[in-house]
Amino acid sequence: MDDLIPVGQAPELDDEASKRFAEDWPEFIFHDLEVKKYTDRRVKYFRDWEFYLVSEERRLIAGCWGVPIAWDGTVDDLPGGFTDSLARAVTSYEEGVVPNTFVLMAAAVRSDEQGRGHAGRVISAVRDRAAAGGLPQVIAPVRPTLKSRYPLAGIESFMTWTREDGLPLDPWVRTHVRLGATILAPAPVSQTMTGTVAEWEKWTGMVFPESGSYVIPDGLALLEIDREAGTGCYREPNIWMRHR
Repeated sequence: MDDLIPVGQAPELDDEASKRFAEDWPEFIFHDLEVKKYTDRRVKYFRDWEFYLVSEERRLIAGCWGVPIAWDGTVDDLPGGFTDSLARAVTSYEEGVVPNTFVLMAAAVRSDEQGRGHAGRVISAVRDRAAAGGLPQVIAPVRPTLKSRYPLAGIESFMTWTREDGLPLDPWVRTHVRLGATILAPAPVSQTMTGTVAEWEKWTGMVFPESGSYVIPDGLALLEIDREAGTGCYREPNIWMRHR
């Protein structure tokens, strides 16, 4: 039977987790400068909200983490997305604001264990932990994996696309829906990644000869390159979802 445990109970898995769970993410996702402002404090304040899913033999299967925030339940009061959720959690904690909502920030399954229902088990388990920990509301800025095939489509349209059976076209959004989640709203700028042109060429394996908009591998939107300034900017859209 798989078990969801706080990462603090399995420090021997940290090195493997840092490697395994970075495998399926594009390099540019790790270069949100605003996120880096809050990462150390997030780990310090909310280490208990970071988990590993392990087998009976303590084999690492999956991981997830999130942060507690105060949210009034309305779309208008939603954070702007991933980065804003992190900022709200950290600053609210420092201001003594009492949280009532758990934001599931990320979940990942190791590549050789995918397709076996582990993602659903992780989400369900952490949702139950949140409720038991006094956070009855659970929301997530979901990164729609299939969106990279449609980088020209607006997230507002993409999140409405469905299959013939009525379920969302995107498989990761569909996983959440099957677990009882509903789509709340788009997060058009959930994260912002900036870097030099040289950095973007390294991160994407592409060359950007002139200023303009570029489709990049695993990008959910277009990369904007400014050759005169020597910089590139990518704004990642997500979809806000709410769990029962």
